[in-house]
Amino acid sequence: FLAVEDIHGQSFFDLKHMSQKNTEFEMIEDAESLARFYELNRSVPWMAFDTEFVGEKRFRTLICLIQVSTENGSYLIDPLQLDHIDPILEMLANPDILTITHAGENDFRLIYLEFNVLPQNLFDTQVAAGFLGYKYPVSFARLLESELRVTLSKGYAVTDWETRPIKARQLRYALNDVIYLKELYDKMSSRLKNLGRMSWLGEELKTFEQASFYTRHPLKEILASNIFHNLKPKEQFFLLRLHRWRNSEAERLNYSREMILSSKHINPIVKTIHAGPEALRSNRRLPEKVIKKHGERFLALYKAEPEVEEINLLAQVPKPGGENPRQDLILEMLHLLIRYKCLDEQIAPSLVLPRGVLKRLKAAPTGLDESLEAGWRRAFLGDQILRWLEHRTQLRIVFADDRFEITLEE
Repeated sequence: FLAVEDIHGQSFFDLKHMSQKNTEFEMIEDAESLARFYELNRSVPWMAFDTEFVGEKRFRTLICLIQVSTENGSYLIDPLQLDHIDPILEMLANPDILTITHAGENDFRLIYLEFNVLPQNLFDTQVAAGFLGYKYPVSFARLLESELRVTLSKGYAVTDWETRPIKARQLRYALNDVIYLKELYDKMSSRLKNLGRMSWLGEELKTFEQASFYTRHPLKEILASNIFHNLKPKEQFFLLRLHRWRNSEAERLNYSREMILSSKHINPIVKTIHAGPEALRSNRRLPEKVIKKHGERFLALYKAEPEVEEINLLAQVPKPGGENPRQDLILEMLHLLIRYKCLDEQIAPSLVLPRGVLKRLKAAPTGLDESLEAGWRRAFLGDQILRWLEHRTQLRIVFADDRFEITLEE
């Protein structure tokens, strides 16, 4: 094992000055040390795991460092120096190894998209904290301060992980992300078991093990658009094509989507395109260089006849419902009741009723979201609240002298 002061032949402060944790680690930068790591750790019962990556100005996010801690020690693995990281991938996919993370969703998404590997047997301390009364999502620093009385430096929360050699202080920051995870797991899992919520956490984390969780919806940008339903069909098809062109160009060049076309320019382009090239050039919200470079392409995308695939895709976009102030208030009241129940029973409201679920409930007049029909959410909310949610358009509030009642119209 190497101490931080040995990395790259430089001398630095020992990490033990910063905390009571054992801060020795092995730096893995070649095939021999990777093979040695795997042979020693292939059958460990648990593994703390994290990554550092760079996503700015890229279509494909680059994993620059992998941090692992096991009962045998701590390791910083440099994937930029290695031909492959197969041992790490095999351990992540091994259901006999408990993988402990904090906010591991993005790490696992990168692993799946890059290597087509799904993690198994997970404990995510951020998700677990939501079942213990913390706000969801809670930061790692906040959780460490509250649970272990450990304060971490935040100086390298955003840094250039691609540059080599990696600085010792960066290594120290990265190491801190895994060396406390097992202790957090021991403490938090004990409380979850006492509350009877360990199975709830396991059920929630099962979604991290499914490929569908990481699949990008083909209409993601359209569904997020605040102008789509106000556009004529021709402009709607153009908006779809514009996003698809931006994505394909970003992937081809390995640039970020913003480098291809800034999001803030999309709406002005869509609203102006029908008036022709002169209108595009005259729009003060659109940079001249953007129109000069892509103006003809935008016009061609606008003028093209709809293809069957495009027609079928846009047919999947939910139609907006008409304004219904009473229904909106009823749903808002039910949401407040759920939040009150969450506060009373110490569970994060955003974990019980995520924003996406609430949005789907608002868009549909009746019925439950599939995430509420079974499992831990149904157990937590109970039959009465779920009945109210399911028949939300039939609810009425009746006021009496000193109380009010929620009634369901048959």
